[in-house]
Amino acid sequence: MTANVQPTLDGTAPPQSADYETWLAVVWPHFIAAAASGRTFTCYQVADINKLPAPPNPQAHWGRLMTLLRDEGYIRTAGWACSDRPTTHHSGVRTWKGTTAARREAAA
Repeated sequence: MTANVQPTLDGTAPPQSADYETWLAVVWPHFIAAAASGRTFTCYQVADINKLPAPPNPQAHWGRLMTLLRDEGYIRTAGWACSDRPTTHHSGVRTWKGTTAARREAAA
């Protein structure tokens, strides 16, 4: 069974990775770089700016990624904002900020 994938604004389907581990290896460095920047960000902002592929299960894997980054000590919660994602109608989303560990990882 394939998950429903939200089309992009031009009507095409976003690229999607075949398995979670492959997808994680692709997106992880972009989120570490965002965390190391010192700026507050949302998951969607990082994905959109870097044109990252959708995970195999978008409903679960984006949140799992952010939980892994937090649990590994790379990010911490910074608050809430209105989402920039076109399909959310400005719903509230968590914002994140990088930690010292993220700055060290990016410098390595």
